[in-house]
Order: sequence, then structure tokens, then C-alpha cells
Amino acid sequence: MDLKDIQNLIKFVAKSGASEVKLEMEDIKITVKTGPGKTETTILQQGPLTAAQIPVVSQVVPPVELQAPVATSAPLATDTAAEDDSKYLTITSPIIGTFYRKPSPDKAMFVEVGDNVKEDSVVCVIEAMKLFNEIESEVSGKIIKILVEDSSPVEFGQPLFLVDPS
Repeated sequence: MDLKDIQNLIKFVAKSGASEVKLEMEDIKITVKTGPGKTETTILQQGPLTAAQIPVVSQVVPPVELQAPVATSAPLATDTAAEDDSKYLTITSPIIGTFYRKPSPDKAMFVEVGDNVKEDSVVCVIEAMKLFNEIESEVSGKIIKILVEDSSPVEFGQPLFLVDPS
């Protein structure tokens, strides 16, 4: 795999809306992670590829940051955050599509952080193939966190909201 192929892979992943792509071949492993505002690429190769040779894509794609996998305490921080969020219930996406927080551009948001929702309360809409599907809460409680940006692509089962049931 040459540098142009790696560069094309980074562009494709950034445009596709996928949150993470892993590619493993005989002598190279590539992981591309995307999220709101940043794209992260990790490349492991047993050959002469150096950090200076790795492409930085700056056109339509957010800046690429390179990270070598290192065993540090960073995973502990995410574990702690996951433990804090474990006491909350999650509203997930039942379909693939585009997430919208309001019914139309001139209307108010369905829910905000701090709002109380009941079962069957509409919390957002997801557009799939030009159809707008109202997504209803399956739980009652208080919205603690909104996990997806408005007008973002979402996947089946992707967490959308955190709800405190107490």
C-alpha cells in the first residue's frame, strides 16, 4: 500500500461518516477514527514508512493527527468516564440516517439538556431516504447529555442521548 492509497483511505473515511475504520494487511495496520472536529489516523508498518511520509489531508477533511499506540494512562480516563455514564440510560438510534434535533429549521428543539422526557416522548427525528422518522424515548427521566451533533449521520444502535432515570 503506497502513500496515495493511505491518503485516499483517509479522505474516504472522513466523507463516509463512519466513526472508525480498521484495515489490516500482511505488513501494515491502519486505523482511522473520525469524530466531531477531528480525524485521527494510526499507521503501523514494519517497513520504511516514517512519520514525515504520512500524508496530511487538508482539503474538505479536518486535520489529520497521527498517534502511535502507546500503553499509557489515557485508557483509564475513558474507563472512568464510561463508569460515570453507566448509571444513565441510553436512547439509541433505531435506524441509519441523518439526526435532527428539531422538526424543521424554524421550530424549537425537541429536547435540551435538563429536560424531562417520558416514554413515547419525541426526542429527535432521523431522516432516512427522504423520510423523517420521529424517534421516541423508550425511557423516562432527565436528559443529561446529547451525544450527537445536529444534522450528523448516525448508525443503527448509535447512542443519541443519556437519560438519568432518577
